Amino acid sequence: MPSAKFAIDLLGWTGAAILLAAYAMVSFKKLRVDSGYYQLMNVIGSCCLIVNTVFYHAYPSASVNVIWVLIAIGATLRMRVRQAGAGSS
Repeated sequence: MPSAKFAIDLLGWTGAAILLAAYAMVSFKKLRVDSGYYQLMNVIGSCCLIVNTVFYHAYPSASVNVIWVLIAIGATLRMRVRQAGAGSS
């Protein structure tokens, strides 16, 4: 049975891979920066890294990822407001 440390490490690496994949997909125009999927990848990847960095008491990194999540949520809400406004025209 895997240890908690192994699970936390796996979660951290998964989060890093998700964030890097999101960045690569936007950079190579496979995904739009204003897509909900991109923002979702940012939220999931950062949440994984938050768990990992808090576990290792890396609070500066955890803080960056909390802010990253808040930015992604804010961007998602802004996109939804714009879409709702465009739909009512």
